[in-house]
Amino acid sequence: MKKRLVDVVLLMAGSFLFALAINLFVIPNELAEGGVTGITIILYYLFEWSLGLVNLIINSFLLIIGYKFLDKTTTAYTILVVAFNSLFLHLTESWTIASDEIIVNAIFGGIFSGFGIGIIVRAGGTTAGTVILARIAHKFLDWNISYALLFFDLLVACSSYFLIGAERLMLTIVMLYIATKVMDFIIEGVNPKKAVTIISTNHAEIAQQVNVLMDRGVTVLTGYGYYTKVAKEVLYIVINKQEISQLKKIVKAADKDAFLTIHDVRDVFGEGFVELSK
Repeated sequence: MKKRLVDVVLLMAGSFLFALAINLFVIPNELAEGGVTGITIILYYLFEWSLGLVNLIINSFLLIIGYKFLDKTTTAYTILVVAFNSLFLHLTESWTIASDEIIVNAIFGGIFSGFGIGIIVRAGGTTAGTVILARIAHKFLDWNISYALLFFDLLVACSSYFLIGAERLMLTIVMLYIATKVMDFIIEGVNPKKAVTIISTNHAEIAQQVNVLMDRGVTVLTGYGYYTKVAKEVLYIVINKQEISQLKKIVKAADKDAFLTIHDVRDVFGEGFVELSK
């Protein structure tokens, strides 16, 4: 119950930050956005339709279509997010901030948007619309959620070209990129790492190379193939994202037929990483 309450507070906070991004930085500077919000902004520029109301209508329609791709908890959280987003877009519609620097506004629009959506996704919800498409791409195509969302958002944002012009479209793309990087940071945590498992007949050489060339520890696990019943040594390694390419080269050089899986790890504590606090 306590976790549910915390999640709802996070969903509300994320929705509020996202609404501020739109009403404080995007609309006053005639920038665009991606996803359903981008479509909502286009309609606002054309007909001055209410951002909150149009957002609620379109997202509700998409949620009805795409709910089957989300589990029950995510669906419930997404319904809350759609409601919170629409409410805060309406309540903050008249809010302003004293800033005439369009580049600064684009940067902070991206920061607020990225923080907002990142908090929402981290809490287990989505903003519906293209986030549902991003989750589908992540589930079936193994796309990174943040970059899948950027891809779909850019499709919508680019359609704003005829309304906002080339310069503001380019600033919008910069803003969306910043939002993606901030969101990636929020979703993956402050200490993102990759856990790698390797099954190879030449596991000893791989482990030795990882120790020497990468200065990383290797844990050797004992397993066996279910079908063959043949014993196998399984290597377990935790590394930085930047080290993945080097590890792949080591594995390929030692055994091009090795079986390798890479997993996202949110936080890592222990020797060689972050000290475990008491």
